[in-house]
Amino acid sequence: MSDHFIMQMRPWFGQEEKDALAAYMEEDGFLTEFKHTAAFERSIADYVGGKHCVVVNNGTVSLTLAALACGVQSGNEVIVPNYTMIATPNSVQMIGAKPVFVDVEKATLCLDIDKVKAAITPMTKAVMLVSANGRYPESGIEAFKELCDSRGLILIEDSAQALGSRYPDGRHIGTAGHVGSFSFSAPKVISTGQGGAVITDDDEIAGKLRRLKDFGRTGGGNDVHDTIGYNFKFTELQAVIGLAQMKKLAWRVERKKQIHRRYRAGLSAVAEVALFDQDLEHTTPWFIDCCVEDRAGLQAYLKAKSIGTRVMYPPLNQQIAYQMPGSYPVSEWVGEKGLWLPSASQLTDEEIDRITAEIRRYF
Repeated sequence: MSDHFIMQMRPWFGQEEKDALAAYMEEDGFLTEFKHTAAFERSIADYVGGKHCVVVNNGTVSLTLAALACGVQSGNEVIVPNYTMIATPNSVQMIGAKPVFVDVEKATLCLDIDKVKAAITPMTKAVMLVSANGRYPESGIEAFKELCDSRGLILIEDSAQALGSRYPDGRHIGTAGHVGSFSFSAPKVISTGQGGAVITDDDEIAGKLRRLKDFGRTGGGNDVHDTIGYNFKFTELQAVIGLAQMKKLAWRVERKKQIHRRYRAGLSAVAEVALFDQDLEHTTPWFIDCCVEDRAGLQAYLKAKSIGTRVMYPPLNQQIAYQMPGSYPVSEWVGEKGLWLPSASQLTDEEIDRITAEIRRYF
């Protein structure tokens, strides 16, 4: 059996992306966003079933602009999960809003709605519901919509890890709230290196997003500004790669599900490793996530066997960047035992079998 190093995650670009870039360079374009960017936006909107898609330079910025376009201001509170990538709270901290950390459900790692209710104050403006690894909360998206509607709150879906995942009613995750945010960073199921997108059905919000990302211009190609804006634009180079990646998305979504099933079969007899449940009928696992006894020991063993792993997000309130007091049992549990196993779309069945065999051997 080959002993080549298996990375925990890697992007997957091929000849199609190379050919698309070469063809674009023959167009004598300006590289700045134009018709290919518009086509990429349309392809994302069509795939998820949204009216508007606005792409920007990264997924953190897409969250920030989503919040701004929905009226979040400096001094407002925004409820975020204590288990998530730090981009989620950073996105609102960047505009002077205050992230308020709330613990997550143990089964899904999505926001615990009862704890959200307890965290709402007169200063609360929005809830950022993160789809952890493409999952949706046990309480259901409608419960979050009803809560936000009844309290006059904005519902922002951080769907960075959820492209290819749907709610049981068929709606794509990221399309149920006021806005949904997606990421195309290197580890995602499709990637443009960096990149983000905001989905909304609201014409006014979409217009605000387009002005916010382009200096507040009233229209393309002029220097008339009716609002403060920024420079968070996309590029045609990213767009042509993204369009090539989109053609591979359906296959990758199905392959991610196959990978999860094979891991589950290979680790079914290992009591020390518990994969998080995944609704494979509706959702797509971005990473293979699990909780592990003796995480550090297993990581060291797998590294010695040329297999890469990655520790899952630590509790945000304990990060030096935030250092906020509080008890968050589920986030703390994941911080102690959570582990991502190799999860790339290009993993072969033989590589998965090698990984699971080594895990069984360790335990």
